[in-house]
Amino acid sequence: MTKRIGVLLSGRGSNFEALAESVATGRIPNAEIAIVISNKPDARGLERAKARGIETRLIPSKGLEREAYDRQVAAVLHEYEVDLICLAGYMRLLSPYFVAEFPQRILNIHPSLLPSFPGLESQKQALDYGVKVAGCTVHFVDENLDAGPIIVQAVVPVQDTDDEHALSERILKEEHRIYTEAVKIILEGKFKIVGRRVIRTA
Repeated sequence: MTKRIGVLLSGRGSNFEALAESVATGRIPNAEIAIVISNKPDARGLERAKARGIETRLIPSKGLEREAYDRQVAAVLHEYEVDLICLAGYMRLLSPYFVAEFPQRILNIHPSLLPSFPGLESQKQALDYGVKVAGCTVHFVDENLDAGPIIVQAVVPVQDTDDEHALSERILKEEHRIYTEAVKIILEGKFKIVGRRVIRTA
C-alpha cells in the first residue's frame, strides 16, 4: 500500500525537493507526497511543489497562537490521511497538541550533529565553536527544540577555509541523502525505539 507523506516548510524547500525526487525515482518506494503545507506565503517550496503537480496549502501563521495554528495544520494533514510528516525548513516549534496527534510520525532534518548546536544558525555556531567536524541529523520530533530520538546522522569535516556558506552547502548535500534514508527506514517500519535510541531492524 502506498504511504502518504505530508511536508511542512517555510522557505525554499530544497529538502522537500530532494524527498520528492527520491519518491519519484523509487529511492523511497511505495510512497507519495500527498500534501505540502507552508506557513509563509512567499515560500518557494510551494511553487516547487506545484510545479511537480503536488497538492499545496498555504496556512498563514502570523498572529496565531501556536496550538491554534497547529490545529489548522493537523486538520489538513488528517484530511489527506498522511502516514508520515516531514519538516523541511519549517521554522516553527510544534505544540504538544500537534506532537500528540502524530506520535512517532514526525521527522525533522537539522544541520548539526545533535545534541550539539540546536536551533538557528547551527553552522555558524559550529564554526564559532571551532569544531573539526559538523554534520546533520534526522530525528523524531517531540515538543522540545531539536530534541527527539535520532534516526540517522552524517558527518561533514570542517575545513580551515570554511565560512558559513561553504560549510552549509556541504552539509546540505548530506541532508538530502540522509533524509531519504531516514524516511525509507520509518515508512518500511524497520526500526524500534529503545529509550532514546532508534535501532534499525531487519
